[in-house]
Amino acid sequence: MMKAVYAGSFDPVTNGHLDIILRAARLFGGLTVLVMKNAGKTPLFTIQERVALLQQVTADIPGVEVTCADGLLADYARAHQVKILVRGVRGQADLEPELEAAYFNKKFFPEAETVFLPACAELQHISSSAVKEAVCAGADVSAFVPPQVVQALRAKPA
Repeated sequence: MMKAVYAGSFDPVTNGHLDIILRAARLFGGLTVLVMKNAGKTPLFTIQERVALLQQVTADIPGVEVTCADGLLADYARAHQVKILVRGVRGQADLEPELEAAYFNKKFFPEAETVFLPACAELQHISSSAVKEAVCAGADVSAFVPPQVVQALRAKPA
């Protein structure tokens, strides 16, 4: 069984993320979903809350484990001997920064390979940023995130 890692901020986890998780777990037989900080974003949920939400929404997916880490993805992958880095790509706008990240990961951990999974057409418009913006405007985001995330979003102070 090959083990892969799918890293992101997952703030919050969306149906698009969940689709990539399902597909990657099937492809590789084992998948670590790695919650990491994104220095360029102010998170809505703490890392612990994001890990807990991901554990809830992936509980029924065989071979998936959820954890968190600081630092570089390449450092985590090297330390855990995970050589497959999964990235979801929604469209052209995602591709350039994802390629740049793949080049850096390869430089810091040459044994690693990045595998890009394209978003499903019906989910490619969903982003965590758009979900957070919609929630702030009072919109119903239940079509974009798992039910557990809808509940967690409702419980967050406005």
